Amino acid sequence: MNVSRRNLLRKAWEASTALLGGAAIWTSWEMLRPLRDANAGGIMKVGNPADYKLGTATYVREGRFWIVNAEGHLRALSQKCSHLGCGVPFCESSGFFECPCHGSKFNIGGEWITGPAPRGMDQHPLAIVGHDLTVDTSTKTPGPDHGSAKFSSKSLGPSCEGGQ
Repeated sequence: MNVSRRNLLRKAWEASTALLGGAAIWTSWEMLRPLRDANAGGIMKVGNPADYKLGTATYVREGRFWIVNAEGHLRALSQKCSHLGCGVPFCESSGFFECPCHGSKFNIGGEWITGPAPRGMDQHPLAIVGHDLTVDTSTKTPGPDHGSAKFSSKSLGPSCEGGQ
């Protein structure tokens, strides 16, 4: 079989283009597919309920969530903003969760106050088993809708992200 140089180069070009196209499709898939939630592990013990004082927000690094005591109600709030999934820190000075990406704010109970988030912060189920508080990180409940007002939305002081 006699292969000309032109045909050999054409076949090499076609093979290179196919490999580059496949790599582009694979990269796009990896970039766009939803990632498995890092905290989808199951039930975690997070200590005694009495450890969580009124008006506090405690970050649980292993589960990537917050335990809050909002006016005597314990809640486990996802660390992710319900807008685009940015990590939302708690601002001690204002008493709000303040998203650094797009400015959404949530009160200590995880209820939406302002910003582009479509709802409040998502929650994980809590239970008291014996003397231990447990959180089921394999389940999330969507946060409360706009307008939910079970907890105070009055700022305690200056915002950590700037603005009002």
